Amino acid sequence: MAVPTPAAGGPATHDLDIQSVRKRYGAFAAVDDLSFSVRRGSFFSILGPSGCGKTTLLRMVAGFIAPDAGDIVIKGASMRGVAPNRRPVNMVFQHLALFPMMSVGENIAYGLERRGIKGAAAKAKVTDMLRRVGLPGSEGKRIDQLSGGQKQRVAIARSLVLEPALLLLDEPLGALDLKLREHMKVELKQLQAEVGTTFVYITHDQSEALVMSDQVAVMNHGRFEQLGTPQQLYYQPQTAFVAGFVGNNNRFEGTIESRNGEQVLLRTAGGMALWSQRVGTLDVGQPATVFIRPEAIEIGRSPRELPEGAPAWSAGVQSVLFDGGNSTVQVLEDRNQTPLHIALPLTGRLADLKHGETVHFAYQPAQAWCFAA
Repeated sequence: MAVPTPAAGGPATHDLDIQSVRKRYGAFAAVDDLSFSVRRGSFFSILGPSGCGKTTLLRMVAGFIAPDAGDIVIKGASMRGVAPNRRPVNMVFQHLALFPMMSVGENIAYGLERRGIKGAAAKAKVTDMLRRVGLPGSEGKRIDQLSGGQKQRVAIARSLVLEPALLLLDEPLGALDLKLREHMKVELKQLQAEVGTTFVYITHDQSEALVMSDQVAVMNHGRFEQLGTPQQLYYQPQTAFVAGFVGNNNRFEGTIESRNGEQVLLRTAGGMALWSQRVGTLDVGQPATVFIRPEAIEIGRSPRELPEGAPAWSAGVQSVLFDGGNSTVQVLEDRNQTPLHIALPLTGRLADLKHGETVHFAYQPAQAWCFAA
């Protein structure tokens, strides 16, 4: 059984370095020449749709799948030929895999005992870990006595008690109901900050990735479309896929009509003219797509309620979608005939909008992005 060997030049600030890793299944590239690093003590998420390669990547880090090429380096040591049980990582799965015949304390102590840590030493570690995950005094409880969120914490405690360099989390909140999932996002972020262990988290849920992570990689077809902070992905998307996948966006397709520095004018088939930021190379006459977030659009019953000097349009209200602070109004701009979603102001001044009512709206070009189609 191979033992981890130091990798040349492994940065002391990184717990994980992925170096030109590839994995193919026949003609399908699950992971396509991927390289990146995860900072020590950070919460790193890989966000992407089903089939993008994120689970394959995580399982290669864990050692369950061997890459076809490249290297996986953990804490400066190459993992080439290193068996899963010899790697300084632990994994939390969506379905948790807790032992129902064991108590909470026995579940957490299981890995310790396999390492030869027993008796008072194991008990002290279990007690400390239960305190850290917010379940003090739960050692004697049965697994079937726990709520879904409590089971999740036990699974994480069982992994963290072994003090891994990396905790790998494979969509661990996917089986929880919405309310509990929202609660666990906050708890996981706080727990990671307290214990300081590097978390590598995969999910298809953008809210999970944005709320919890220090850095997020958006994955598509085996590659990273963009890697950055949640704020960078949301406010500065670098590809059309990221703009469309992260957050909600209105999408307009058309042709580039003119350019002015870093801004371009897109003309839709219906004749709507939209100024926006240019991302990448765009030439006049080229097909392109503009993305505008619902909250970037100002709305009012009169043009006087809109920012002075901003291009403005009018449209008829199709429906008001009430969702508390996330409420939106759907309008139909006559020339474009494309439904447009606009965030309703939190003041409630437009809460009584009715179907068919005419509203006016505008946006700032700096809050829209244009990409080649």
